[in-house]
Amino acid sequence: MRTLRFVALGDSLTEGVGDPVGDGWRGWAALLADGLAEQPQEAVEFTKLAVSGAQTRDVLERQLPAALELRPDLASVVVGVNDTLRCTFDIQAVAERLDTVYAAVTGQGAALLTACLPDPGAMLGLPGALARPLARRQRAVNAVVHALSDRYGAVHLHAAEGAWLTDRALWSADRLHPGEGGHRQLAVRFHARLAEAGLATGKAPSPEPEFPAPTKSASLRWLATAGTGWVARRCTDLLPQLLTLAADEIRHRARGTSARLDLRASAAVSAALAALSVGEQRADAA
Repeated sequence: MRTLRFVALGDSLTEGVGDPVGDGWRGWAALLADGLAEQPQEAVEFTKLAVSGAQTRDVLERQLPAALELRPDLASVVVGVNDTLRCTFDIQAVAERLDTVYAAVTGQGAALLTACLPDPGAMLGLPGALARPLARRQRAVNAVVHALSDRYGAVHLHAAEGAWLTDRALWSADRLHPGEGGHRQLAVRFHARLAEAGLATGKAPSPEPEFPAPTKSASLRWLATAGTGWVARRCTDLLPQLLTLAADEIRHRARGTSARLDLRASAAVSAALAALSVGEQRADAA
């Protein structure tokens, strides 16, 4: 019997937040693992290294070394949203870290699984002036993920858009993480992409949830309890800068020059990717 090793790196999305099982979280990666191989010819050894709150730096410095020790056949790297929620956001640093992680995983011979994600401001329903800067940041991260996924031949899932984002039955009470239904949707879609690439031979995960979707009262309870702490932590870190970004957004809209902000963000992405290409050329020349 051959063993297929699947390692999942990332943040709370891959940890499974929103899909509780027992005292912990299950999530899309665990659901996907069950459908990767056709039993009994092949066994799947699944390791989840993803941790809630992780940024690209955490994946690079903490999760990647552990993943490489396991010598996976398949590795998922889904991360970046938490970077956009920090005052230290730097798209060039994000690009460099992801490039290093992708290169290390594929350099060891593992198949790479990636995804681009929706912006958190829209999911949380923030006012426009606050949401637009976060959306711009998430678009920048997604552009980098798209480019690097293509460079490293990753199996990529475009999860940043689509009807699933507005279907409240698929989202958890916190309105930021998928609920069980959403995690199952991700698992089904990842499985389909892997099956197309010949990397999944088992039965696709069921899209049907085992438990009912959270009610509106559950969402309100979350906001009144755990959500309060979440907002408070983000306020001390992100909010001062986000208010500055929002003020800049309002000024540009008043002047009719909002397009400059988008052009500035696009230029930053282009510069980050160009810097990676230059570094790669120098390494090849050496």
